[in-house]
Amino acid sequence: MLSLENTLKLKRCPHCSVDNPNLTVVFQEFNTTADNGTNHRRWMVYKCVRCGGVVIANCSQLSRQVIDIYPRTETVNDILPLKVKAYLQQAIDSVFAPAGSVMLCASAVDAMLKEKGFKDGSLFTRINKAVEAGLMTEGMATWAHQVRLDANDQRHSDEEAILPTVDDAKQSIEFTQTLSEFLFVLPSKVTKGIESSNLNKKPAANKL
Repeated sequence: MLSLENTLKLKRCPHCSVDNPNLTVVFQEFNTTADNGTNHRRWMVYKCVRCGGVVIANCSQLSRQVIDIYPRTETVNDILPLKVKAYLQQAIDSVFAPAGSVMLCASAVDAMLKEKGFKDGSLFTRINKAVEAGLMTEGMATWAHQVRLDANDQRHSDEEAILPTVDDAKQSIEFTQTLSEFLFVLPSKVTKGIESSNLNKKPAANKL
């Protein structure tokens, strides 16, 4: 369990994803309460020595155990298929190596389409077939093709291609996460919601 101390011992920096970041305090402890005097919390502000990103943590008045951290370390949904989850998490973890992160995003998109039954041909073909089948919108396909092209530039070492930036990698990750939500997470939530609704319905009384 994390404690509110002069260093914050996270597994990864929520900004640069470095392992075991050196998060040192830059603003000593201060207290806050709600307007009616309740919800008393103690806060400290930390800086990642590697990237300079700021992390804020708080605990309650009665314990130094950390309750919340802002921003939180980004993780992927457990509902995702194993390969999709692995590629996407690795893309997030390597965002400060943007060329590799972009390629991992393309691998995640490819794995999603294969999970949905689009296994023939290239990624280009699978994206277009997914649109024809109504699985993806034209807008999603345009973004997916951009991720594919950015990844191709890095895989084939195109001399005229510009190396992706961290912002480019973050944009690729954002699309890949959105697509994973659309294809896997939301359908799972809908299914669970319907099942829960059916379980809660009382059987209708038999008519005489």
